[in-house]
Amino acid sequence: MSGSAGSGTEDVFADGRMAAVLTGLMRDTEASVGLVYLLIPGDRMLRLVLLSGMSREIAAPWVRIPADAPIPVADAIRERRLVWLSGLQEIAHHYPRIGIVLPYDFMLAAVPITDDTTVWGGVVLLWPVSHAPELDAREHETLDAHCRLAARLLRRAADQDPPPPHPTEPFVVHPERPSDADPALAAAALDLAERLPVGCCALDLDGRITFINTAAAQLVNAGAAALLGKRPWETLLWLNDPAFEDRYRAAAVTRRPTSFTVVRRPAPSLLFELYPDATGISVLIIPKADGTLPHDGTLPHDGTLPHDGPVPYRGSAPAASAPTLPSRLGEPVGTAAVYQLMHLAASLAEAAGVRDVVDLVADQIVPAFGPEGLILMSVDEGRLRVIGHRGYSDEFVDRFDGKPLTAPVADAQVLSTGVPVFFPTYEDLRRAHPHAPRYEGRNAWAFLPLIASGRPVGSLVLSYARPRPFPSAERALLTSLAGLIAQALDRARLYDANRSLARSLQNVLLPHSLTPLPGLDVAARYLPAGHGMDIGGDFYDLVRATPTSVVAVIGDVQGHNTTAAALMGQVRTAVHAHATAGASPGDILARTNRLLDDLDADRFTSCLIAEFDLAQHRLRLASAGHPPPLLRRADGSAEVLEVPPGLLLGIATDVTYDTMELPWEPGSVLALYTDGLVEAPGLDIGTAMADLAERLGVSGAPDLERLADELTLHVRDAAHRTDDVALLLVQRPPPSPR
Repeated sequence: MSGSAGSGTEDVFADGRMAAVLTGLMRDTEASVGLVYLLIPGDRMLRLVLLSGMSREIAAPWVRIPADAPIPVADAIRERRLVWLSGLQEIAHHYPRIGIVLPYDFMLAAVPITDDTTVWGGVVLLWPVSHAPELDAREHETLDAHCRLAARLLRRAADQDPPPPHPTEPFVVHPERPSDADPALAAAALDLAERLPVGCCALDLDGRITFINTAAAQLVNAGAAALLGKRPWETLLWLNDPAFEDRYRAAAVTRRPTSFTVVRRPAPSLLFELYPDATGISVLIIPKADGTLPHDGTLPHDGTLPHDGPVPYRGSAPAASAPTLPSRLGEPVGTAAVYQLMHLAASLAEAAGVRDVVDLVADQIVPAFGPEGLILMSVDEGRLRVIGHRGYSDEFVDRFDGKPLTAPVADAQVLSTGVPVFFPTYEDLRRAHPHAPRYEGRNAWAFLPLIASGRPVGSLVLSYARPRPFPSAERALLTSLAGLIAQALDRARLYDANRSLARSLQNVLLPHSLTPLPGLDVAARYLPAGHGMDIGGDFYDLVRATPTSVVAVIGDVQGHNTTAAALMGQVRTAVHAHATAGASPGDILARTNRLLDDLDADRFTSCLIAEFDLAQHRLRLASAGHPPPLLRRADGSAEVLEVPPGLLLGIATDVTYDTMELPWEPGSVLALYTDGLVEAPGLDIGTAMADLAERLGVSGAPDLERLADELTLHVRDAAHRTDDVALLLVQRPPPSPR
């Protein structure tokens, strides 16, 4: 990316302009679902700011997404390209996290919102599988036009003084229904539904009942007033089965009809047929005395059967009872919660360090599991340290930081007992802990111990705005959630400790600074790999060989572990010794190669030696399979130097290395680097080196430090950099103006 989004864009969302862009895009491409994401400046996060055609609950796992997450919209933004997925199989193969949470068949496109200088965010669109296998030319043009329009709106908003803030919650765009504009039509539809001999009801995209006719209310043995505004599976205990909610989710996401049967002995079984569209789901409720279907179990769709036509669910459930919110013991956990738990588990399995775990927990639990506030704490030398929070001010959270494990507070006490504690109301919390602080009207709390392998590793505190009964199924779900987090946090702390130890070893082996030398300006950068615990064997050094010569070296030992780092230290020491003994670049490599053979290191090393003759103003170079250096001359021209490549160190014993020589002119800059600066998946390394030489030539940086920053900018921002990067710049200063 060449830029990131400015501060904000709330006005273009609040006044409906961005909503109009999204709904226009969905209309022109016939997409069923649309989502708009913006990059959050400073923390490399994507935030969902606009949603249409899908409930917030279904989209909850992706309200906040790390910019480097393996998610289609993140890939589209990073790579500035369209990501197209033609169905469930391709989604599950390339993006298994999505396949876990949405195991339904649909098509997906993700595209970046970008202009010439800035990537603002991205758009995600979903289609039913009845769409063609690929986007056609018109759809490509429509996507491009609407994304350019969105970028212009975001640019104008960001250029305001001051720019408005980002939306904190996604705006939901509801498609307009014909009845919204015609009350007479709505009344006629109501009369029609009441005259039908079968039950029918309407669900909005959140799954809530917006209408139910008298026949349907009688069939489910409940009053219409008690059902309106409620989700059926949350109100009718005999429908409280994850399989039933899953059928609603499948219809809402895929836009395809589906059905299921509820067997209620001795009451008649009920067949539910779901017919979705852009505004909600129409449901037919048909009594069947024997629980069988009047057809083969599939529902016609536009006169044809889908290639994997929906199969009805034939389950069993208790007899009908009076409508009441579920509160009894043993109630099932909702499908959404199960899928979200699976999604979090998959995400935590990929988390490396503690920071990764904290971000995943904070960014996914709050939108997906319902709390308004979250505090995550880690045990550190007998105290609880706050390592992450959401929905609280820093000032409030700071008072909890550093509490001893023996403190009479709930977050510490649950660690001593290992048993979660739930407070459904503020009165419950006050009775147990009269002096517990209360944050902005919170009315329910869950204090969850994080225990891994029998050891306390931290606490998780969740708070809710409204009183919450915490039925047994939810308590079990939250306890499972705490177990997942505890295991991930324990692994992450071990990872961070090992990584810190390895980095310390590597830093000791690298020069802390480059000694200023008369007649040369120098600058260096070392960037460890962006992800993973392994360390690299990249190294560089600058050696005063003789009173009139300086030797620069850069290299890369094969492997990414402490063994590679230790061997790197030995190679660097050998090069230093041979350079100060006056050996030529080729001889330095040959002698170091023999050392590796004596050590029987079983690892290969690339290395490049550059000797600067300060008296004769000559430059001598030798390479052992290392990427060739770049030379920028005083006139600004830059090139990749064709140094004889030589054999990698450590492959064979008796190897000679050629030394090439060229003038070392005033104003010249030599750039030595490791392959992490030019290697990337799918990128030709020759092209990458040529591009690096071009950037070296056209740079207007006033000094080497700024130049080093410019040349490493693209790898500093790379989300998936897996290799270390070393860069060493050496310049012969230009003559001073008279």
